[in-house]
Amino acid sequence: METKQLITFKVAAENLNFTQTAKILKFAQSSVTAQIKSLEEELDTKLFERLGKRIYLTESGKQFKHYAEKMIALSEEAKLVTSGIKEPSGTIVIGAQESQCTYRLPPILKAFKKQFPNIKLVFKPAHSDELAKEELRKGNLDIAFIMDIVKPGHSLTTEPLTQDEMKLVASPEHPLASKNIVFTKDLEQETFLLTEKGCSYRTILEDTLHEAGVFPTNKFEFVSIEAIKQCVMADLGIAILPAMVVERDIKDGRMKELKWEQTVPTLYTQIAWHRDKELTIPIQSFIELTRRTLRGNQFKNNSR
Repeated sequence: METKQLITFKVAAENLNFTQTAKILKFAQSSVTAQIKSLEEELDTKLFERLGKRIYLTESGKQFKHYAEKMIALSEEAKLVTSGIKEPSGTIVIGAQESQCTYRLPPILKAFKKQFPNIKLVFKPAHSDELAKEELRKGNLDIAFIMDIVKPGHSLTTEPLTQDEMKLVASPEHPLASKNIVFTKDLEQETFLLTEKGCSYRTILEDTLHEAGVFPTNKFEFVSIEAIKQCVMADLGIAILPAMVVERDIKDGRMKELKWEQTVPTLYTQIAWHRDKELTIPIQSFIELTRRTLRGNQFKNNSR
């Protein structure tokens, strides 16, 4: 298969419109159709299906899209290297919450810097998912990590990478820590240690409490998740936090997971970027490295 075919497929997969693809690539529409057909014959599978006037990626097409992006990126990188052009340089601005920076990103950053030593990575704190999304829309971030339920991103491309379990935690000395089950009404008079407004799991907690008719008045709001953890361990209140942040403290006895009657909706760590963003080779490589690392870790965790 040729790089030209892969690029045509990638653009068509993003637009789901052969006419628009032809305009973007300055091809005749018949050329786009012929290239896709040739790819399908070579792969012996349908990549697109037509329903009425619209086209959709098949399951095989969705899987092949990831490989096509990797092959295109590798091809472009090979051209740079063999043409004698210096190592790619520049800056990638990344938005992420403290929990992602501390617990998820270090191995990804280490591997990326080894691959692209001349690329500068700049981190901007994203204390809430809504703030990160807004910064992406304004063009102030190249990439952002968000933790939320899976939902359409409109102007943003978002990819779920790994599932995040949420835990309601308290100090081992807290009166609720010894209960076999904690009912939502039990939480009415409790002090809640919360992240900033706009954080997905704060929103989920408050919505769940409000649906049960519980409106806590004792709240403390923090920018730092590590500060919340320290206050929980000091028995100053209870908090809902990602499992990756508290699992070591629970195991070591510094915190206790409360056996809450409520089921918290599933959240996912997602990587996001603006749909109109030009993805340079380093950015594409960072996205692909993140996919491999976090999805690989998810598989390992599920296999335990």
